[in-house]
Amino acid sequence: MIERLPLVMWPRVSGGVLAILIYHRVLPIPDRLSPGEIDAQRFAHQMRFLAKNFCVLPLREAALRLRAGTLPRRSCCITFDDGYADNLTIATPILEQLGLPATVFVASEYLDGGLMFNDAVLAIARSTQLAVLDLTPLGLGRWPLATDDNRREMVAALLGQLKYVPPKDRARRVADLVAVAQCPALPTDLMLTTPQLAQLSQRGVEIGGHTHSHAILTTLDLAQVKAEIERNQQLIFAATGKPVRVFAYPNGAPNRDYGRAHAQLLATLDIEAAVTTAAGVANQRSDPYQLPRFTPWDRAMPRFAARLMLNARLGRPVATAD
Repeated sequence: MIERLPLVMWPRVSGGVLAILIYHRVLPIPDRLSPGEIDAQRFAHQMRFLAKNFCVLPLREAALRLRAGTLPRRSCCITFDDGYADNLTIATPILEQLGLPATVFVASEYLDGGLMFNDAVLAIARSTQLAVLDLTPLGLGRWPLATDDNRREMVAALLGQLKYVPPKDRARRVADLVAVAQCPALPTDLMLTTPQLAQLSQRGVEIGGHTHSHAILTTLDLAQVKAEIERNQQLIFAATGKPVRVFAYPNGAPNRDYGRAHAQLLATLDIEAAVTTAAGVANQRSDPYQLPRFTPWDRAMPRFAARLMLNARLGRPVATAD
């Protein structure tokens, strides 16, 4: 049975509050090396809960109504970062069945067979046959790989070390990892193709920007950031015929991954709302270019519901860039 929340649990904040959920992939079945990614069964359960208890809106509409003070109670947005193919093949049919809108933020460089660095590291951990992966010549440590826990530990450490490396240098380092790990060919079908992106848009999913190369904005100068965003907008428009009006900061932590200047830049590029990864909810006082979100990590539905309520009861954004 799908739980329905009593209305008295929802906070009364002038102008309403908006909970924005972050997803990335929706896997067909659980993956022991990617415990943070949701599988189709659990995603469907969460979406049924949202359909029964929340007013789910596309992000752009929700942001405009939040600003205008006309947001319905229990408002929520469903967002996906990066542009994975399973957003179309697995998530979209579930959303369509329940009549739920969603927003997918696409990093356009990875369309048509691209592979993000984090997925490359996962693929290396999954496919290498070496008992120990010695990456000391690359300055990345030495890793025993006897168990899934060993492999998850290596993945977490490597992602932490590679995350802030500039994209071109990071790509070279990933290629070096593949060579040392003696891996077969890496997957080429994880991300959306351009026709799939067009289909996603045609099926009513809102498409947002996520830069071209998923570069963390604080690692670039402002001219490079502008070029990244504009290239991304151009490619998405070419695929969908629709302008990009919403944006997600790559990685998304205020001050660490983007700053006030980046938020101000978006307004000059016809972006109307942008989301971060600062946990919490948005209200009418929120900067529309720094809307907080949170990831629904919880596997059990009572904890998922409780986290939604705790975030909503804050009634305020948690963090913004200075």
